[in-house]
Amino acid sequence: MMDWSWDRAWEIAPELFTRGLAVTLQATLGGAVLAFTLGLALALLLRSRRPWVRLPVRGFVEVVRSTPLLAQLFILYYVFPSTFGITMSALTTGIVGLGVHYATYTAEVYRSGIDGVPRGQWEAAVALNLPRFRTWTGVILPQAIRRVLPALGNYLIGIFKESPQLALITVVDVLGLARILAAEDFRYLEPLTLAGLFFLVIAIPSSILVRRLERRLEHG
Repeated sequence: MMDWSWDRAWEIAPELFTRGLAVTLQATLGGAVLAFTLGLALALLLRSRRPWVRLPVRGFVEVVRSTPLLAQLFILYYVFPSTFGITMSALTTGIVGLGVHYATYTAEVYRSGIDGVPRGQWEAAVALNLPRFRTWTGVILPQAIRRVLPALGNYLIGIFKESPQLALITVVDVLGLARILAAEDFRYLEPLTLAGLFFLVIAIPSSILVRRLERRLEHG
């Protein structure tokens, strides 16, 4: 049975925090920005009245949602360079993979938020003769996004927890670095435990903040 070594834990903690966790946060925030931005674009395209726009987008969303994130990461990192000549760094590939994957989920969240805007708001915009762009940016989207902020927060936490999968395309995040450090002396207890604690320290407070935001929005 392996005993816990505080000396080993204190030795590797700074490197795990400064190198590994920094990469994890870069992947999480980059993936979230892409997911939230692309998800909104997909949601608007799915509302198009033109079938030649709506149907391909719907097909893309269903394909991405029906396949594992890991398979998509392998395709982006190994297939795209050899087939299409599209080469990206491992971290960039991970950000794109996370962003596109979760964009297909946030698209449905945005859609539900838009559908939840009272019909009277649309009618008021028409009565005021607001341009279509102004109706969306000044009336509809602010209300829709406000309604879906808790759901987007939950997806942000989901992206954070999915980021260790990027280690399989050579991204050295906090978990990947923990494995490397463990392989140096075959002590896996301290690095893997610390990596798990780093995730808990960030994920649990984030979940609490999301729940508080949801209650705050429910009570206006």
